[in-house]
Amino acid sequence: MTTKSAAAAARATVYGYPRQGPNRELKKAIEGYWKGRVTPDALRTAAAELRAANWRQLADAGIHEVPTGDFSYYDHVLDTTVMVGAIPERHRDAVTADTVDGYFAMARGTQDVAPLEMTKWFDTNYHYLVPELGPDTVFTADSAKQVAELKEALALGLTARPVLVGPVTYLLLAKPAPGVPAAFEPLTLLDRLLPVYAAVLADLRAAGAEWAQLDEPALVQDRTPAELNAAERAYRDLGALTDRPKLLVASYFDRLGDALPVLAKAPVDGLALDFTESAAANLDALAAVGGLPGKRLVAGVVNGRNIWVNDLEKSLSTLGTLLGLADRVDAAASCSLLHVPLDTGLERDIEPQVLRWLAFARQKTAEIVTLAKGLAQGTDTIAAELAANRADLTSRAGSPITRDPAVRSRAAAVTDADTRRSQPYGERAAAQRAQLRLPLLPTTTIGSFPQTGELRTARADLRGGRIDAAGYEERIKAEIQEVISFQEKTGIDVLVHGEAERNDMVQYFAEQLTGYLATQHGWVQSYGTRYVRPPILAGDISRPERMTVRWTQYAQSLTSRPVKGMLTGPVTMLAWSFVRDDQPLGDTARQVALALRDEVNDLEAAGTSVIQVDEPALRETLPLRAADHPAYLDWATESFRLTTSGVRPDTQIHTHMCYAEFGDIVQAIDDLDADVISLEAARSHMQVARELAAHGYPREAGPGVYDIHSPRVPSAEEAASLLRTGLKAIPAERLWVNPDCGLKTRGWPETRASLENLVAAARTVREELSAS
Repeated sequence: MTTKSAAAAARATVYGYPRQGPNRELKKAIEGYWKGRVTPDALRTAAAELRAANWRQLADAGIHEVPTGDFSYYDHVLDTTVMVGAIPERHRDAVTADTVDGYFAMARGTQDVAPLEMTKWFDTNYHYLVPELGPDTVFTADSAKQVAELKEALALGLTARPVLVGPVTYLLLAKPAPGVPAAFEPLTLLDRLLPVYAAVLADLRAAGAEWAQLDEPALVQDRTPAELNAAERAYRDLGALTDRPKLLVASYFDRLGDALPVLAKAPVDGLALDFTESAAANLDALAAVGGLPGKRLVAGVVNGRNIWVNDLEKSLSTLGTLLGLADRVDAAASCSLLHVPLDTGLERDIEPQVLRWLAFARQKTAEIVTLAKGLAQGTDTIAAELAANRADLTSRAGSPITRDPAVRSRAAAVTDADTRRSQPYGERAAAQRAQLRLPLLPTTTIGSFPQTGELRTARADLRGGRIDAAGYEERIKAEIQEVISFQEKTGIDVLVHGEAERNDMVQYFAEQLTGYLATQHGWVQSYGTRYVRPPILAGDISRPERMTVRWTQYAQSLTSRPVKGMLTGPVTMLAWSFVRDDQPLGDTARQVALALRDEVNDLEAAGTSVIQVDEPALRETLPLRAADHPAYLDWATESFRLTTSGVRPDTQIHTHMCYAEFGDIVQAIDDLDADVISLEAARSHMQVARELAAHGYPREAGPGVYDIHSPRVPSAEEAASLLRTGLKAIPAERLWVNPDCGLKTRGWPETRASLENLVAAARTVREELSAS
């Protein structure tokens, strides 16, 4: 095709769309099903209605080819596990008895059966369920979900493209099943898996699919020659199939690097590549391999992970450059729109001019359609849209919201001494032991306690004017009293106030810092039915007044045991927000760290002897390419130390991380210089404890013994068994006993029982140690 005809063929598409519905209808239907209030048929109907509404919305906006198969009750990687028949042995009976209940058992566990491990999807805050594979794994094709959803879209008269997790990424995300040697590499199962994908593709072709998309985001990470050879083999074999749809292989989140020539040469029909700022190298690399002659290129020029309006002229320039590199160029977002909220049109509390700086999923869809139109029909046809876009970009760049000279001056004055504790860890540890007088294997929790319906109702009543501030505060006091009383009776050593007043661990602080914007309906899926509203970090950050001191002091007044002050760290404040893109992340992190440093110092001045600064996003935000790690880890660890280094030696600084792969950031964990770290470990069977030991980590650590993302109650013996495993890696004098994460999402009955068992386990193991 000529360049002119390639432009004329340009279409608009997306890889995926938010699943929850405008009012989180999916969450309500699923949780209603778990509680027995929603029947299986009603759940299926609710899901089908949401899918149809999404597809119609996309088509009405001008999207030419809608995605199918991206919708999920819980997680698309778990859906892939079902599609390829890789059901763990312990869940087979449940899945055989009832496919829906069995599916949720794999995701959440039952009282008798542990769930699949959960961790972060690349460098996002979305969590996926980790496949468990071994040399005896037998794959069998189950295309029912993918075929049914394709047929639903086709029945609406739409052009639809099924979206599947690709076979290479699926195997690279998997782990050895329990009991399988850790050295086992799931990628060795590729030849066994490919025939299953071939069968699914044949079923989709028979159901009417013209194209199918295979997502391979794992290929944007550093890959060995053997892994690249596996990718070459996979797409050589799948491309050679005669009974299949056209294949579109998609990557996103970063540049493809060495994998790009592998996929460009593969006998597939198209590639979908990320061309946003973080993956701009893809353009030069694509040109270097001679482009994609005779193939389709889906160009991700609209950022699918942030919420700022696109620079349409810049994206059009990129698309124009790409026209000569492929037979057909289509416009798209850089990744699934799963990672952004649904619609800015639902927001009522953001100033209208500022709202025009923002683009959620519906607005990004409109941007994609505009770009496809401009590419196909010329920029004159979108002149009005381009003019409005320029005005919005200019408005944001010149707004006083974005710059505060005092904040910038303070950040520029930071020295290395501001990021170092006054004494080395050994001296601090001795001072802290003398101050706190804790037992061997001290017990604590991560911070939050159950956010009950009564608490959520109280917050809603306060917002709605049905109760006044005094009435709301009495409710919070009563909740804190209950939390402190329970912990004392249970025998927990270091207490928390339970965070009853907090709506979210990031949003709560963002609402009290300058430079942040809050949304009312900006929900984004984190995992399963857990949705969060990431705040929007739009300008320079400062702390006008104390944020946590009052409630921490109140809790401490109720007990003689130490109560931890609880803060969210600067990296997590960035990672779990939609962060500004007009300055380096390290500069923004330093501003947030200085605001939090003021809060840490005020907590200490108010008598708080243990202060926890959570950084669960430290690993999550790690760049996908190793070459980019050092620069990120330098500013990330510095910002944590800047937050925490102003305290006395006898003030104990804790941090917390969860649901990530920690092995490749153990040095960074060490560089934080926290006195105590608590980490998720229950689902991974204390893997992180072994990783800390292998590194020679010298400080105290609490690898979790209670998986809080499952409703099951671990027995005291189960927790004790995990503790004994932890003790093989971490000496008793440096080992803490705690859950994996905060308890906000759990109910009180299971929380009480689980923490009572946790304390009993600690006592049992203490007795064993004293007797040995």
